[in-house]
Amino acid sequence: MILCLETSTAVCSVSLVNNGNVVALRESLDGQNHAEKITIFIDEVMKEAGVAYKDLDAVATSMGPGSYTGLRIGVSAAKGLCYAMEKPLIAIDTLAAMAYGFEDYKTTRLQDYKFESTDILCPMIDARRMEVYTAFFNDKLERTSETEALVVDENSFMDLKQSNHLYLFGDGADKLSALFENEANITVVEKFHCSAAYMAKLADEAFKNKQFVDVAYFEPFYLKNFVPGMPKVKGLE
Repeated sequence: MILCLETSTAVCSVSLVNNGNVVALRESLDGQNHAEKITIFIDEVMKEAGVAYKDLDAVATSMGPGSYTGLRIGVSAAKGLCYAMEKPLIAIDTLAAMAYGFEDYKTTRLQDYKFESTDILCPMIDARRMEVYTAFFNDKLERTSETEALVVDENSFMDLKQSNHLYLFGDGADKLSALFENEANITVVEKFHCSAAYMAKLADEAFKNKQFVDVAYFEPFYLKNFVPGMPKVKGLE
């Protein structure tokens, strides 16, 4: 029984997973309300499933890349639970979870699409302006590139699209629809959002293989350093 927390984007999502299957899920798509919602969602999924905290086997958290603040909140909540219950902590790559989620998404939302073995999955997390955090996965959900912060323009993916069909999805892909609307081998799948439900299989696999991270020293994968904005004080320029 694994509690999964996803806070790497504007979505706040919590799921309870039993042997790789989601038994309860709560999530909010209303924006950066992680600090307000996450403990409430945790309590709700536990109560819905009738599971006591002592019965959890582990806690899994999305490790990034993504929002600095969101990741800090999710990881802090996961660490607090692990400390209190003396349970192991699992860290799940956000982009990998999105790729796994896209496989489920295809069967329920994209029945009219024709998928091929040469397809490339490109989960994307918004990094502001035309920049995204992304990595490539093949049709077997195997990672074929390193995670990177990529500035996307009309010349992106020139080599890949010659012999592959690329599927771009996630909140980082939504802003690219107009850019690639006339590309035959690039499809932007809009309104795909991160979810703790997509962590289920990866969390279960990590638990079975005892792939845990150190509760005291684990840090999220931010990819880029946090740069705070300058405070604006009325009357000062």
